[in-house]
Amino acid sequence: MTGRPVLAKQRSMSGWRNILNMMLVLGVWTSAGHAEDPSDSRRRSEARRQQSAISAAPTRIVPDMERIMGKDARSLVQLLGQPVQDVREDNARKLQFANADCVLDAYLYPPGDGRTPVVTYVTARVPDGRDAERNSCIAALRQRR
Repeated sequence: MTGRPVLAKQRSMSGWRNILNMMLVLGVWTSAGHAEDPSDSRRRSEARRQQSAISAAPTRIVPDMERIMGKDARSLVQLLGQPVQDVREDNARKLQFANADCVLDAYLYPPGDGRTPVVTYVTARVPDGRDAERNSCIAALRQRR
C-alpha cells in the first residue's frame, strides 16, 4: 500500500507539469499578439545584434595535427623547420623532425597518380622511444624552430 500514495503524487505532479508547460506555451504565444513596450523591442534587437556579431566571428582553435595533415613537404618544412631525416621510396616519403622533446615522423603519399605527396599519417615519440601525444610534439617542434 505504500506505493499508491507515491504513484498518486507522481501523477499529480505530472498533471501540474503539463498545466505549467501549457501555460508557458500559451503565454508566449499570446504575448506575441499584444503590443510591446518599445524599450523591450530595442533591448531584444540589441541582444540579437550582439548575438549575431558573436556568431559571425567564431573563434576556432586549430589542433596542430590539422595544420599538417594533407600538407606537402614544402609546407611542412615551413611549419616545422628542416627535417633531420628525409627518406624517399618510390612515390612515398617520410620526413622526420626532432628536438630534445620529441621525434615526429610524417608520412607523405600522393593522393593520386602524378600528384604531389601529402601528409597522410603521423607518429610521435619521445627520444627514448615511448609514444608521445602528436599535437604536443608538433607544438614543441614549432616553438623550437
